[in-house]
Amino acid sequence: MGTTALDSRLAPPKRSELGFTLIELVVVLAILGTLAAMALPVTELVAKRAKEQDLRAALREMRTAIDRYKDAVDEGRIQRAANESGYPKTLQVLVDGVPDMTRPGRDRIYFLRRIPRDPFQPDPTVPAAATWGKRSYASPPDEPKEGADVFDVFSRSADVGLNGVPYREW
Repeated sequence: MGTTALDSRLAPPKRSELGFTLIELVVVLAILGTLAAMALPVTELVAKRAKEQDLRAALREMRTAIDRYKDAVDEGRIQRAANESGYPKTLQVLVDGVPDMTRPGRDRIYFLRRIPRDPFQPDPTVPAAATWGKRSYASPPDEPKEGADVFDVFSRSADVGLNGVPYREW
């Protein structure tokens, strides 16, 4: 009897038809490893850029709140002693609010819903207000120090941004 087409389909496959050779697997793994090595720095760059955007937004939010507080003091809406600068004593004051002196019911003025965290602070147990460096009104700009009020905030991170400027100077 002769072999039919059905018999050739049922015949066991040849050795070369069984799968990948060891060399083929090694080449594929080498290519995948190279692609992964190229993608890792890009992933780190994207993560750092996202943290920088968070830092910019947090600094803008807090600095705007500090300026709004000072404007309210200058407008006479917040009581101020003669020897005070007119800036908030702490960052928490911006969240807790202060009495509005122009309203008969003594409504409170709020400047922040919450204090944002410095995204470059590695310890999540540190309170948000403590993650920031604070500069008082009496402090020189090149050597910021805490004092009786909060004139400005800055990151305490020693890292340098993608733009080459240390985060502390943003």
